[in-house]
Amino acid sequence: QVQLVESGGGLVQPGGSLRLSCAASGSIFSINGMGWYRQAPGSQRELVATITSGGSTNYADSVKGRFTISRDNAKNTVYLQMNSLKSEDTAVYYCNAWGGIDYWGKGTLVTVSS
Repeated sequence: QVQLVESGGGLVQPGGSLRLSCAASGSIFSINGMGWYRQAPGSQRELVATITSGGSTNYADSVKGRFTISRDNAKNTVYLQMNSLKSEDTAVYYCNAWGGIDYWGKGTLVTVSS
């Protein structure tokens, strides 16, 4: 089993920045990659960014150039740096880890509003 705990969400004005963190614990050895997904009210959950154990990254077109995913293997933590935030980035952000089984965190709310 893998446990994921997100942090760093909150209220930010348009154009602002936030950094989300996701700390993983448990059977870390089974993880092949991690990522961030988000779900806005009335919408389906969508991929934001992923990073493999080898460091390869992938981003949704809507966040390319604004968001950066990174990982600190020593801390078993993945980060999502979000810059130039827009109102349409408002959503609950979920951390995901995969390695044969998908694991999910409980989510952290990001609200972009003036």
